[in-house]
Amino acid sequence: MAGNSGRRGAVRKPGTKKGAIVGSGGQKSRGLQGKGPTPKATERTGHPAARASGSSERRSTSQQRPTKGRRSSGSGELVSGRNPVVEALRAEIPARTLYVASRIESDERVKEALKLATDRGLALLEVSRTDLDRMTDGGIHQGLALQVPAYDYVHPSDLLAAGRAGHAPLVVALDGVTDPRNLGAVIRSVAAFGGDGVVVPERRAAGMTASAWKVSAGAAARVRVARATNLTRALQEFKQAGCFVVGLDADGDVAIDALEAATEPLVLVVGSEGRGLSRLVRQTCDVVVSIPMAGQMESLNAGVAAGIALYEVARRRAAGPTSGARPSR
Repeated sequence: MAGNSGRRGAVRKPGTKKGAIVGSGGQKSRGLQGKGPTPKATERTGHPAARASGSSERRSTSQQRPTKGRRSSGSGELVSGRNPVVEALRAEIPARTLYVASRIESDERVKEALKLATDRGLALLEVSRTDLDRMTDGGIHQGLALQVPAYDYVHPSDLLAAGRAGHAPLVVALDGVTDPRNLGAVIRSVAAFGGDGVVVPERRAAGMTASAWKVSAGAAARVRVARATNLTRALQEFKQAGCFVVGLDADGDVAIDALEAATEPLVLVVGSEGRGLSRLVRQTCDVVVSIPMAGQMESLNAGVAAGIALYEVARRRAAGPTSGARPSR
């Protein structure tokens, strides 16, 4: 038989007729099944919208990545770069390990870092430059990186519990201060003027980084820092414990040198430079004071303002109680 007669099924057997085969109804069912709703353009591989979305995410990630001197991590902070590492070691910032790149070109900074780390008994680990690049997320490390442990924050109420006998508690709370150098300066002033500690919000605020440790000039080892989940609630708890909550703002109602409550248990709240105190925090304060200034300057750096206010509180406390009206609750 000619043609494709040799192919299986090409010739119909006698007695059969053309038509559907019994049980063949499901042979094409898999091919008829749908694949679900059409995905968004940004989710389709190769689509221009998807490529644009991916580029935007990569740019956002690169902008948030720290590249100058330090990198935060869940287990602490990694200070990188020769000058930042040497400065951190000079300030005796708590540290765990000094990472040194293999075949590093030694200079005075490298020699000093190795000596300081050895004198303090820190672990020294030699790693490849590739590993350091990965550890610092591609930041500038110059062959040196210092592992700093995560800071051990306390609860705000702990600052009052550890108060000294015969001493009225004095605590500084920071509202929206995001520069760790300001935090370090405040800690240094708290230590200088007999304060008991500093409270910072858990979110949108500076924490105890290597920069804060360095600016505090060692005071961070003596002054405890508490972290509050909700600063307004923490201030209310301070009030319930018998403290006056005094806000510091450029447009305060009372001058700091006229604050009669300075000799009482006190929580001094310092707002961020420019924005000042937030609305809810300001409403929680018993009184808002200001620092008299000459000239056209609108506001002071948060660290400077806190230092001036703490000095005035310490001066009034040294002079003893004075008569006069105190802020009403």
